[in-house]
Amino acid sequence: MRTVSWDYDKQTLIMIDQRILPGRFELIHYSDYRDVAQAITDMVVRGAPAIGAAAAFGLALAANQSRAETAKTLRADLKSAAEELAAARPTAVNLNWALRRILKVVGETEGSPDELRAVVLAEAQRIADEDVEINQRMARHGAELINSGDVIIHHCNTGALATVDWGTALGVIRMAHEQGKHIHVLVDETRPRLQGARLTAWELSQYGIPYDIISDNAAGYFLRTGQVQKVLFGADRVAANGDVANKIGTYMLALAAFDNGVPAYSVVPTSTVDLDTPTGEQIPIEERPADEVLDLQRQGELLSPAGATARNPAFDITPHRLLTGIITENGVVYPPFIENLRKAVLAEQTA
Repeated sequence: MRTVSWDYDKQTLIMIDQRILPGRFELIHYSDYRDVAQAITDMVVRGAPAIGAAAAFGLALAANQSRAETAKTLRADLKSAAEELAAARPTAVNLNWALRRILKVVGETEGSPDELRAVVLAEAQRIADEDVEINQRMARHGAELINSGDVIIHHCNTGALATVDWGTALGVIRMAHEQGKHIHVLVDETRPRLQGARLTAWELSQYGIPYDIISDNAAGYFLRTGQVQKVLFGADRVAANGDVANKIGTYMLALAAFDNGVPAYSVVPTSTVDLDTPTGEQIPIEERPADEVLDLQRQGELLSPAGATARNPAFDITPHRLLTGIITENGVVYPPFIENLRKAVLAEQTA
């Protein structure tokens, strides 16, 4: 089923609770956009495309919650709700992209409040449906780069759970597998929230794709010893010059791949490319609570001493010079990224 979906009978947003996978599979229904904003912050839903779709449906909830009797008042209520949703996680560009897209459609539409409510929901559903189709296009482009026999290091989770369905970087792996290619995945744990060990490994098990979980700091060993042919990861935002903001640890992985001559690709929809941000230096980096690091346990015992402090940046910036290419729904983008990324984005906008 989809990670993010709308219940048309109950008029609620349904999301998979990713905090408790793989131990339990549970669905949560949301009827208040404020709760959706909190769910994004708490990482009930995560992954840039999934966050964007969740925020879009959050605006549909806000439209239903609004008691506005005029279109002008409803537009004001939606703008206020969008600001609250946008603040939930600052790094993922798809969040603001989806909100701006809906507000633009609402601003261009004349009609009663009820007609505008229908427009908001229809546009949110369109964003969700497009995400699935875009992911499959990306997967087909990316799978052309995968050879049978490849061992691939994958960081964080970029599968169906990180999108509405199918996935970005993990979607490429899934497509290559379904094409009959024999591949093996080395799954970075992705500390501190262990999205690789918890979520990517769970998805690979569902697809029947062979894998091994490795600690994040083991990736360099496998790359240096020639045991890896490709490195794949997603992105929460890509700057105009090709710098990539992705889950913390991506920079070290890309650096090790570059040093050992192993191709490294970021797999992203063009909606994740932020042409208004010149370089990665301008991308805000979310720092999450220290307890995500300090609360890690082994055999029921805390790993950190009492009174320890921690820093917990959720993302890092991978300079574009370390990337072999960026896989989008419009094909694989190669350097010079500052020229070719713009072409890929504009190709989607004019399609």
